[in-house]
Amino acid sequence: MKMITALIRPSKVDAVKSALVAIDLVGMTVSDARGFGRQKGQVERYRGNEFVVEFLPKSKVIVVVTDDKVDAALSAITNAARTGEIGDGKIFVTPVETSIRIRTGESGDAALSGDFAP
Repeated sequence: MKMITALIRPSKVDAVKSALVAIDLVGMTVSDARGFGRQKGQVERYRGNEFVVEFLPKSKVIVVVTDDKVDAALSAITNAARTGEIGDGKIFVTPVETSIRIRTGESGDAALSGDFAP
């Protein structure tokens, strides 16, 4: 199993969600984040004054997938989140030792499946 963490533009979250659902991946966590990369913030103007916004708004999307779905998930996220402009974000992939579905006690890949058995 792998955990995919994508830091993307907030405006692209719905497109990423749709792309992941289209490849039959369900379950994701999204949180608000702020950060900067190469662009090192940006200069904004407000009422004639300039100020630097050092941390830009981002969304952090976390998905845990089985090893056989990693490449499809990475393609889906990349294609849905890309604008071609600086600030599109980054994707990180890290190994996951195990997962446990609390409700049923299932572990490993079975805990990630979309089955809704009672």
